[in-house]
Amino acid sequence: MKALIQRVKKATVTVSDKITGEIGKGLLVFLGISKNDDESEASYLVSKIMNLRVFEDDKSKFNLSLHDVRGEILVVSQFTLHGNCKKGRRPSFEKAASGEHAEKLYHFFIRECEKYENIKTASGIFGARMDVELINDGPVTFMVDSKNEFEL
Repeated sequence: MKALIQRVKKATVTVSDKITGEIGKGLLVFLGISKNDDESEASYLVSKIMNLRVFEDDKSKFNLSLHDVRGEILVVSQFTLHGNCKKGRRPSFEKAASGEHAEKLYHFFIRECEKYENIKTASGIFGARMDVELINDGPVTFMVDSKNEFEL
């Protein structure tokens, strides 16, 4: 499971000219789910992201988490994070999860985020063609990959 995390001043997701998710200051998470991902990896990533210290304190050091800054989180499904561009000119998505498996884990990931009571959780619509607008704060962007960080 991969998560591309962007610290934002604000972000919105729009589907068919209707805003489906929006946040103020917080984290925009593009979530890519692979064939072999499971709920334990999703839980791990949620905990990692919620507690990741990527906001600056009064000394400009990354010492504050989403909770510390009373931030919000916006989760957007992004199967292209598992695109492999090594061969040819067209990405291969053979490592990406099937729609059914990915959707199940995507919604599980969101429910895990919602367990953090003081953090507003918003999301896009799984499988929809979405327009994502954001103001990246910094810019600050991180890639977190459960396969590299999570010990099974």
